[in-house]
Amino acid sequence: MMSRAQSAKKSPGKKSVKANTRAAGNAGHSWFGQLFHQHQSVAVDSLSRLLQEPGASFLTWSVIGIALALPLCLFLFLQNLQQLNTSLDDAGNISLFMDLAIDEQALEAARVEILALNEVEEVTVITSTQALIEFQEASGFGNALDGLDENPLPAVLIVNPATDDTESLPALSARLETIAGVDLALVDLDWMRRLYGIIAMAERLTGGFALLLCLGVVLAIGNTVRLAIENRRDEIVVVKLVGGTDAYVSRPFLYTGIWFGVGGGVVAGILAITAFVTMSGPFSRLMALYNSDFSLSWLGVSDLLSLLLVAGGLGLAGAWLSVLRHLRQIEPLITEQAALVLDQASRVS
Repeated sequence: MMSRAQSAKKSPGKKSVKANTRAAGNAGHSWFGQLFHQHQSVAVDSLSRLLQEPGASFLTWSVIGIALALPLCLFLFLQNLQQLNTSLDDAGNISLFMDLAIDEQALEAARVEILALNEVEEVTVITSTQALIEFQEASGFGNALDGLDENPLPAVLIVNPATDDTESLPALSARLETIAGVDLALVDLDWMRRLYGIIAMAERLTGGFALLLCLGVVLAIGNTVRLAIENRRDEIVVVKLVGGTDAYVSRPFLYTGIWFGVGGGVVAGILAITAFVTMSGPFSRLMALYNSDFSLSWLGVSDLLSLLLVAGGLGLAGAWLSVLRHLRQIEPLITEQAALVLDQASRVS
């Protein structure tokens, strides 16, 4: 059996291990808390320095905001154009004009036969009577058409393909034209190909403009941070003399770049929303002329957050390039007298 003395010797060891573990955990939390507090204080101080000069800061934010608003508006325009393209239900449909002498039973048989094909998703039937009524309402010649002895319009089957591949539509159209009762199969692909080509070209142009303007934002923020570094040269020299590292000295300027980017992102969002508010009225009236209720989609909350995140990242990149190039070139010139004073101070300490 273990003696009390031995157990007494071991128990303090266990307590000391637990105490050391708890102390290490507290030290870790304390270190993280201090680091967070330092970054928070530096971020707040950087923002307060910008707000102390509202005129210069607003001009910089405006330049960055205009540069970011141009690709943002182009991106929103493309997004709405693609949504408008997908909202056109009849864009890739095939219209089958049936024989004038076809009866309702044969028309239904043709619809069932077409719907059984794997390449077809949906078939809509427009009878000759429905076609005449729609033509009377659309053309405005209702009274003149009432005097006709017989209906000159054929029944129509609107075929909605199961695929969005426009290259396969001509083959499907030729196959549908061979079905009994079909007089003519019509599909207009030229305007669709032109629209897809315009969208693809606009996407390339938007990407190129966005890349160039984002590069301009990085360079503009980098130059602004460089001026801030030059204005605080004496302060940087003093901090480095007392042992401040490059990472410590560069931290305020990195946050300055982030604030420049975020402020520019806010201005860009305001400009984009203003542009879409201005254009929404004329666009709605234009869509009403085509009997469409399509409306412009605006920036959502996630889009605004993504914009601020990207703008802050661009600001950080510009500030980092400027700090990397200019801040490390600032080194304190220690004279012999200053070196003697520092040496005496280090010996006393």
